[in-house]
Amino acid sequence: MEIKVQKLNQEQLNQMGVFDWPVWTKGVSKFPWSYDSIEECYFLEGDVTIEVKEAKAVSFGKGDFVTFPKGLECTWNIKVPVRKHYNFK
Repeated sequence: MEIKVQKLNQEQLNQMGVFDWPVWTKGVSKFPWSYDSIEECYFLEGDVTIEVKEAKAVSFGKGDFVTFPKGLECTWNIKVPVRKHYNFK
């Protein structure tokens, strides 16, 4: 199960309607999370490391477009407060 991290340009983000998606914010924290559907998100702010059992940790933050696969179980470690647009598929 792979977390996909991309750099998309403004045109790509606009075509996907990212800036019309809801916004989620969260302060510095660490918590378990699981995904029952695919989540796509675009980070406006933040610095996060996602820890997954039996896989290498993945880090990302401001300016990254991240896709979390359905069925992923992980731990979020937010080092700098997060603000992101998100969409569930």
